[in-house]
Amino acid sequence: MRRAYKFRVRPTARQHVALGQCLEAQRTLYNAALQERRDAYEVAVRRSPNYFSTQRPKAPVNYGLQSAQLSEIRELVPDQATWSFSSQQATLRELNKAFESFFRRVKSGETPGYPRFKPAHRFDSVLWPKDGDGAKWIPEASRVYLQGIGHVKVTQHRQVEGRVKTIQAKRVGRHWYLILSCDDVAQKPLEHTGAIIGIDVGVANFLTTSDGDFVDNPRYSRVGAGRLTNAQQVLARKQRGSKNRRLARETVANRYRKVANQRRDFHYKVARRLVKEYDVLVVEDLKVANMTRRAKAKPDPENPGQFLPNGASAKTGLNRSINDAGWAQFRSILEAKVEEAGRTVMSVDPRNTSLTCHECSHVDAGNRVSQAEFRCKRCGHEAHADMNAARNILGAGLALLVAQAA
Repeated sequence: MRRAYKFRVRPTARQHVALGQCLEAQRTLYNAALQERRDAYEVAVRRSPNYFSTQRPKAPVNYGLQSAQLSEIRELVPDQATWSFSSQQATLRELNKAFESFFRRVKSGETPGYPRFKPAHRFDSVLWPKDGDGAKWIPEASRVYLQGIGHVKVTQHRQVEGRVKTIQAKRVGRHWYLILSCDDVAQKPLEHTGAIIGIDVGVANFLTTSDGDFVDNPRYSRVGAGRLTNAQQVLARKQRGSKNRRLARETVANRYRKVANQRRDFHYKVARRLVKEYDVLVVEDLKVANMTRRAKAKPDPENPGQFLPNGASAKTGLNRSINDAGWAQFRSILEAKVEEAGRTVMSVDPRNTSLTCHECSHVDAGNRVSQAEFRCKRCGHEAHADMNAARNILGAGLALLVAQAA
């Protein structure tokens, strides 16, 4: 299996400057390649007489052409020749991937999102696609060699396993991190427990299990909202382009980053505990992106140009709570832990799991009396609403296991 290892980098003052120069050179290359694609499309496609016909010409510039130009660019621009050729190819591949995603979204009818030029604060990493080509991981010395930068000290807090595939240097605030993507990482199977669990995620409680365990929602965004609001108000008063504004923006970013780190640490701890105790974990296949869409406007038929109340304020608050819980990130971390431990995770259809009685299978919207209370209208069964949902999820998982065995 593939795993990524993230370590703190401890560059010297000279290496810190060199890392920044490398990042800036890659950003310049990315933006220049994007500008070339835009200009070529405008001249060869938009201005073509066949633009509105079925014989519309294709864009003349692609990754292959731009990669072939790198040797010439490195001869003409000495600053670009300092850095690894393969890392520059990786930068051009990232741009090509952005265009491929753009055209995919156009064809599928999604919001396209044309590739944008990268300002300095939005371009934060450099990738070397092969260990030994412009970058070399040296585990015995806890260092990494980067072309044009030198041997940089790394705080290696755990052993790197498998075969190093790619090396990435990433700037996070004022710090630098090394990310090693490794193939052929061996599993670490845990002892079998024979237990299976259904998991219902929520907002009031982060998750509830079919065994009756509740994990509180720490609500890190809400707890840190005061300090974040103060930092944003300070930022709003700074003059654009000033050094003080740049420092204030870093403060805002640091406080956002702290919340994200707290949430990620919480997800890892919960996932690890669940994987340690259960062999099979059944979760809902939630479409979080769909669940957090803003409420649709309701035009007023009697007053053209005006709109009826649509609960947008309440929906915004719910969306904020869902994003604060981080269900999608937790699911991703849980799946990684399950794979590493040799466990099994199953996804089931989430429809009506909160409205179905676990005892008699009666489905009724009125069964959910409140956020926490469930009372079946047919059989009178009473339970905590989240626990009832978790047991329904477990039941769906068991049915799926029976169907697979058959």
